[in-house]
Amino acid sequence: MFLRSISRICGVFMIFIIPMAGHCDVRGAFDMDRWETVLENVRTRALASGVSVDVTRSALRSPAFIPSIVKSDRNQSEFKLTLDEYLDRTVNSTRIKTGRQMRAKYPTMLSRVENKYGVPPHVILAFWGMESNYGAVKSRHKLIDAFLTLMYEGRRETFFGNQLLALLKIADKNNLDINNIYGSWAGAMGHFQFIPTTLAQYGVDGNGDGRIDIIDSIGDAMFSAGNYLSRLGWNKNERIARRVILPADFDTTLLDGKTRLSLSQWASMGVLNPDGTPIPVADMTAGLVADVAAIEMARATVIANAAAAPMDSDIAPMPAIVAYLTYPNFYRIKKWNNSNWYAIAISNLADNLR
Repeated sequence: MFLRSISRICGVFMIFIIPMAGHCDVRGAFDMDRWETVLENVRTRALASGVSVDVTRSALRSPAFIPSIVKSDRNQSEFKLTLDEYLDRTVNSTRIKTGRQMRAKYPTMLSRVENKYGVPPHVILAFWGMESNYGAVKSRHKLIDAFLTLMYEGRRETFFGNQLLALLKIADKNNLDINNIYGSWAGAMGHFQFIPTTLAQYGVDGNGDGRIDIIDSIGDAMFSAGNYLSRLGWNKNERIARRVILPADFDTTLLDGKTRLSLSQWASMGVLNPDGTPIPVADMTAGLVADVAAIEMARATVIANAAAAPMDSDIAPMPAIVAYLTYPNFYRIKKWNNSNWYAIAISNLADNLR
């Protein structure tokens, strides 16, 4: 087994030689002893945890180290889109049209999910669209190789070791071919991009075949997503977020979603619907989220233009602020993906798919 792994490792390194920290130096040197230790630890832990000999042996039969995965892990982009740019990319007309087609294609399955978990079809569809473009985005990394590579690299060895063990248990329990499970370089898989430990906790057999397969079964994927959201406390009677406008001089330190006040308190501070009417007030708290960087840039532009204008010129006023009033379901989404932009996109896409 190790001879086969050496040949695959060397073959990869003949093509990809990258500088990185950890167990490979700048010349692409590979620590074979380290690799064999990782494999042996996986084997020992899997068997001790009850994973069958067949699945364990199959998983470690021909492992490969993938340098491009380490490069991805080491060089995750810090570039941030503005909120408007992000929404243009994620909540576009094509994705909305496809979501409506999927709603017409799977009405029974979506109704079953709603009846069992209380998560409406437009919400399930929004997550499906965001996570995999309704299954159109195909994963290209064999997860065994991805997890072994990231364990060897060592920066988050415990985390990825736990993901690999969970994956082995899932494959064993559900009679899945461990070498035919593909996902992202970081280990997310299927229509809703669950990592293995999330799948182990929330996965559901939605099509009644006795297995949980969120990659090839849309029913399993939808039921698992519904179960996850239900367990997060989803309230089908509440919306996610509401687009609002704020006074031009509103305190931007309140716009990161962390300050949660009653709706009546926000209303008293000048929060209005986009058409200028009062926001609905109910007995609940909410936050406010806006693109603070864009707001500050717009303010700076107005100030700069005013400073450069002749004394008798008309000065443009500070622009009103566009923001989102964020209700409790918004914060449940953030337990799925801890990003304000992502949660707003889910809200907007879901509203378009009602």
